[in-house]
Amino acid sequence: MDRCIVLVDAGYLLGAAASLLAGEPSRSRITVDHAALIQGLRERAESDTERPLLRIYWFDGAPDRVPQPEHRRLRVMPRVTVRLGALTRSDGRWAQKGVDAAMHAELTELARNGACSDVVLVTGDGDLLPGMMAAKEHGVAVHLWAVQAADGDYNQSEDLVAEADERRVLDRAWITKAVRAKDLGGVCAPPPAPRPEIAAILSAPLPESAMAAAAAERAAVERAAVERAGIEEQAGVQHESAARTENGSGERGAAAKGVPTPKDLAALRGPGAQPAQQHPAQHPAGATLRWSSDKGWVDRPGLTTEPADAASLPTLAQLTTAEQRWADREEDITTVGGDPYEVGQVFARRWMARMPDPAVLQKLSTMYPRIPHRIDGELLRYAARFGLLAHKDDQIDEHDRYAIRAGFWREIDISTAEPAAPVPGN
Repeated sequence: MDRCIVLVDAGYLLGAAASLLAGEPSRSRITVDHAALIQGLRERAESDTERPLLRIYWFDGAPDRVPQPEHRRLRVMPRVTVRLGALTRSDGRWAQKGVDAAMHAELTELARNGACSDVVLVTGDGDLLPGMMAAKEHGVAVHLWAVQAADGDYNQSEDLVAEADERRVLDRAWITKAVRAKDLGGVCAPPPAPRPEIAAILSAPLPESAMAAAAAERAAVERAAVERAGIEEQAGVQHESAARTENGSGERGAAAKGVPTPKDLAALRGPGAQPAQQHPAQHPAGATLRWSSDKGWVDRPGLTTEPADAASLPTLAQLTTAEQRWADREEDITTVGGDPYEVGQVFARRWMARMPDPAVLQKLSTMYPRIPHRIDGELLRYAARFGLLAHKDDQIDEHDRYAIRAGFWREIDISTAEPAAPVPGN
């Protein structure tokens, strides 16, 4: 058939783009506008082959083959099919497994079935050579595209280059239409600004009482460890180190004045805390960044328990009809990218829209930064649908948890903010 198909090795395309723009092949160094990239690939393929596009196949690796946010965005775009291989870590580096084999199988099957007259390969791996040769034997014209190399040399297998019917280079000007280097300050879609109160809490100075209590507890743990181990000769050294910590003269004492941990933040509200040093954005007594989970609150002794009003707040599931549940799932699949901040915003937006009593929102706002554990557990389970799990222990990464809750609270802020006073004369 007189159609063209594009097969993209995402690891090659984005890795080479990162090398070109950021100086190293790490994809974390770049930000990608996937919609613009797909549109650019389509236009370039149809122009080069003079054939209409049938489909773009996007081959990439993912941990346990679980689609990541970028894959979720891509697979719902028109004329795009995502094929995932495994992503494994070895010797401190991530490596794709099964991507080349999947590309080879797809290429040979498309050629054998006469699905297209032209195929565009965006790859540099010589393992695709047998598939390229098989496609040519079935009468398919093979176009090989390269990303401009950072050092001006080839970043593709010479055998692939020699076997291809046509070859093109995606230069810097073309790449930068959809890809930017993060360290150069270019972003295609700037993330929403985080809730400022979270940054304020994390940077708030600790009262001396909180630092002394934390240092004393660390010293007690050290002494107990020494005694259990029976290391008599080291006991004096350990106790001396603990004493220096308690006095704030040792390295540990200096470290205690850095970014507070959730435990240190709990001490801000514990007995002996100094109200003058508490940030005004911290609303209820006992509020900490020791977040809840679907298993309930994990509080430290002496802290205020969850407010009684929290138990009366309805969950999103209780507010959602069967028809809305279906529509939510459709939206999740087609429009929600899966960024942690975005996930929190979507959840909060739905929860607020279905809340029959607006006064409930004001009640929730007073509980900041805690989210009642029934709602928080539901929020985290919702986030888990988007692959936001650290695969080591099937838990959501701590950084993502902060982002999820920040997005949730951001939407609550927008809804509960008082309208601006009118400007005189307008």
